[in-house]
Amino acid sequence: MNRVISRWAATGMVAALSLAFAGCKQMASTDAAGNSSAKASPNASKPNEPEVTFPELQGGNLPLASLKGKVVVVNFWQTYCEPCREEMPWLIEFQDKYANQGFTILGVSMDDEGRKTVDPFVEKTKFDVDGKQEAMDYPILIGNEDIAEKFGGLIGFPTSYLISRDGKVVKRYIGEVEKNELEQDIETQLQYHP
Repeated sequence: MNRVISRWAATGMVAALSLAFAGCKQMASTDAAGNSSAKASPNASKPNEPEVTFPELQGGNLPLASLKGKVVVVNFWQTYCEPCREEMPWLIEFQDKYANQGFTILGVSMDDEGRKTVDPFVEKTKFDVDGKQEAMDYPILIGNEDIAEKFGGLIGFPTSYLISRDGKVVKRYIGEVEKNELEQDIETQLQYHP
């Protein structure tokens, strides 16, 4: 009897761990209405215009509303998340390429230790961007559960949100984003002027 219980417990634990890490590996995106792509995961409810102020890594606060007029990608990540690290070179590339067109990335660290972990990571970690070693050159912010809830909650890392010039969430990406998809979506939003 104990073997049966042990097998069921182990199976349940494997299933729970699989669900816990699904967001890190899963590819999905949803539009502003919550319609999902073919690889979608369960929809989380999210506000159309999140009212949120992010604590900045170096002190101070950044209200999301202060960026109205820009196209913004809010990227929730953690330092130990491998898919998060894999997409960082693209994010740096997009920041460099589109910043002068009214675009910015906001990197929101969800590390439990906050600045203690994130500051050394940002300071020391370089990424290969077109053959050059570059640091994260976009604003790095400190997230928490309250901030995540204002976006409808997170089910894995990375999770990113594309926000239009008028401050509305137009798309959500769960898991490592496909570079070409994100770039095309950014360019589409940059061409639109409400």
